[in-house]
Amino acid sequence: MFEELLAQYRQMQLIRRLEEEAARAYVGGKIGGFLHLYIGQEAVAVGSEGAIRKTDYVITTYRDHGHALVRGASARAVMAELFGKDTGVSRGLGGSMHMFDAEHRFLGGHGIVGAHIALGSGAAFRCKYLKTEDVVLCFFGDGATPIGGFHEGLTLAAIWKLPIVFVCENNLYSMGSPMERTNPTSDVTLKGPGYGMPTDRFEGHDVEVVQERMKAAVARARRGEGPTLVEILTYRFRGHSMSDPGKYRTAEE
Repeated sequence: MFEELLAQYRQMQLIRRLEEEAARAYVGGKIGGFLHLYIGQEAVAVGSEGAIRKTDYVITTYRDHGHALVRGASARAVMAELFGKDTGVSRGLGGSMHMFDAEHRFLGGHGIVGAHIALGSGAAFRCKYLKTEDVVLCFFGDGATPIGGFHEGLTLAAIWKLPIVFVCENNLYSMGSPMERTNPTSDVTLKGPGYGMPTDRFEGHDVEVVQERMKAAVARARRGEGPTLVEILTYRFRGHSMSDPGKYRTAEE
């Protein structure tokens, strides 16, 4: 148990340090385009990875550096991608928002909010069609829950009982608006019953809690019992991207 926790701590530290160096390089003009940092949310990616197998699939949004690392991409390959190098995880063609690593079954970061949720259901359909035991984890932010792709992806997954876990990383601010201004409810899991699927909601600051709660949803999917909507309450320490000054937060916060 100690060795597992130590390894997870090292993974979380690796994500944090890589993101800090990426921010420094961006300010120095060495990284172009957008840069969305995962600082503050490390336990979500690391704990979730501890609940699945290497043969399972992960798909996520443009805040994807941490997920690429826990799936198995090297820090060198991730940083090279940010620098636009051919040695990057996507050969320098994707940049920050479009990490992709087929070898480690990481189906990418995606730049269009919510659109990848339907793609996650498509990957899960493949798993079921080929009768594998693989499961898909589909991560998205709270800002994606009002998007059409969210409705489409969850509807199809529920109808076909696909082996997928939908994971909302609720970092409270979508792009730059508090959730109470963009959603009629601050509890994303209240949407679950509308799709006939079970839900779970918990804080994602403790890697052990994340791993254990995610294991239950993953096991349900692997048994053929269909999808689960999970909301993990986390917190984004930085702005939405490096160009976001975060003025919507109070000085006290």
